[in-house]
Amino acid sequence: MSVEVEVDENDLAEMVEQVWESYLDPEGVSPLIPTYDENQPSEVHSSVSITGSWTGHVVYASSTLAARRAAAAFLAMEADEVTEEDMSDVLGELANIVGGNVKAMLPPGALLSLPQVVLAPEATARYPNAERISGVYGLWDGEPVSISMWQCHSNSTNANKEGAE
Repeated sequence: MSVEVEVDENDLAEMVEQVWESYLDPEGVSPLIPTYDENQPSEVHSSVSITGSWTGHVVYASSTLAARRAAAAFLAMEADEVTEEDMSDVLGELANIVGGNVKAMLPPGALLSLPQVVLAPEATARYPNAERISGVYGLWDGEPVSISMWQCHSNSTNANKEGAE
């Protein structure tokens, strides 16, 4: 059974800002500019799932160019040196870092999955019985980036059917 999330949009925004300042823009010259557009496009995404005391997903999505820039910043490389494997590793690590911070704010018993990375739009991902509960949406050097949280809900229809059998 999943408890109501104790992490609100302000908490998520603070986590994202800390990640940005620590890994992607330590010199403060290229911040994530909020757009508040939860429907902005993405070309790649990564996610971690949380189970136990809360059940849901943390999803990092961006354009391929933003992912390449993130990998370059994270790995201290030039953007033209970044491979798809580098992008995949960094996208997974970014989802893992934010997911770990979310998990730390949840009641005991929450478990974090390994990251899943798909070099395809976030719209290709499906989170059955889950709804987006918060997110940070913005532009980084003109490229879309979003970090969102999705909470899973138990399927009461199946529970009712099982109880009737």
